[in-house]
Amino acid sequence: MMSEDRSRKYMNPYLGGVLLGLVLLMAFYVSGRGLGASGAVKSVVVASVETVAPEHVETTSFYQNYKESHQGGPLKDWLVWEMMGVLVGGFISGAIAGRLKFKVEHSPKVTSRTRMIFAAIGGVLFGFGSQLGRGCTSGSALSGMAVLSLGGFITMAFIFGTAFALAYFARKLWI
Repeated sequence: MMSEDRSRKYMNPYLGGVLLGLVLLMAFYVSGRGLGASGAVKSVVVASVETVAPEHVETTSFYQNYKESHQGGPLKDWLVWEMMGVLVGGFISGAIAGRLKFKVEHSPKVTSRTRMIFAAIGGVLFGFGSQLGRGCTSGSALSGMAVLSLGGFITMAFIFGTAFALAYFARKLWI
């Protein structure tokens, strides 16, 4: 039985990094802003709350401030379209490479359910942290570093430093 050639399934990470840098450069050139995902999520949340509870949106200063800064509606924000492109592009990339599988990767020592619970907890904490930091890793770190912002470099150092420090405690979910 011939072993699977994994080099064809994943892009070279150095090439991927260069391409990400070029996308970031084009984002600055075309839109005058860097990349970011948390802004898209916030736009979708605001639009959803506005659909379900419009009276709440009208009486809450957070929603009012957000609506004022996003003329034409929150879903017309270009970050929403960026994230839709990321999702569609990832799906197409996975389909072309034959990686579209609905499975949960985890250690044999934990169940899929445990892995999903911890992934959800991590996602919620990361989302909360992105709001405290006024942006996600893409917006705060990558875009900040691209314009040589000291805050961008500090953010990236703390993101990787915290991940390194906590990896010991979470490693059993993967190893």
